[in-house]
Amino acid sequence: MAQAGRRGPGRDGPLLSQRAAIVFLLAALVGIGATVLAALAGNVWPVAVSVGGGVVPPAVLFFNQIID
Repeated sequence: MAQAGRRGPGRDGPLLSQRAAIVFLLAALVGIGATVLAALAGNVWPVAVSVGGGVVPPAVLFFNQIID
């Protein structure tokens, strides 16, 4: 009997683990929040998007360290 967790020939597995998906989701939410806050502070949208994009890589590193 085949186990449910094993991949067989012709079957595709998940692209990301649950941990990686949560890390990337949290980093994306931090980036969106930073973009909104920068826009509300009076910055133009290109600057706000740059601020939001700039906080995503450190957020990935941070959440990767704190999530077991």
